[in-house]
Amino acid sequence: MTGVVKFLHRQFVVPFSEMMKTFQHNYAQDGGYFPRIRGVLTQIARFQEIKYGDHVGTDELGNKYYENNRFFVGRNRWVDYNQETWADKWDYNASQITPEWHRWLHYMTDDPPTKVPPKQRPFLIKHKRNMTGTNDCYVPYSTTRPKIESWKPPN
Repeated sequence: MTGVVKFLHRQFVVPFSEMMKTFQHNYAQDGGYFPRIRGVLTQIARFQEIKYGDHVGTDELGNKYYENNRFFVGRNRWVDYNQETWADKWDYNASQITPEWHRWLHYMTDDPPTKVPPKQRPFLIKHKRNMTGTNDCYVPYSTTRPKIESWKPPN
């Protein structure tokens, strides 16, 4: 009889408790009606999966980093990008991750920057996201004359 009870517990109780942990992990910080359900639905739309975990830290850009060792290695650390505006909720980019957290996220180190802060070096510049594809992207211009001039029809 105990084998049947253990089987039913694994099949029904454990998945339900995992689902409740997911809903308790508050994804939506913007308030409003049903923020937890909306936060979970937003996470499904953004990442195509539902995850919950322990908050490891936050970087200077406002990204939040989580870890849950019950998931497979390679899937147990993730980032929740900063969502200051509605556009930021859907316009996220991997270049928004700072180098210190990139090391932890990609298993180059086991200790997050909150436990072992990196050395501050005077020659390092502050991190900014890659602006390629936006209106703020860098566009070089030429100061030399073109070798071929375009034809202009006579008036």
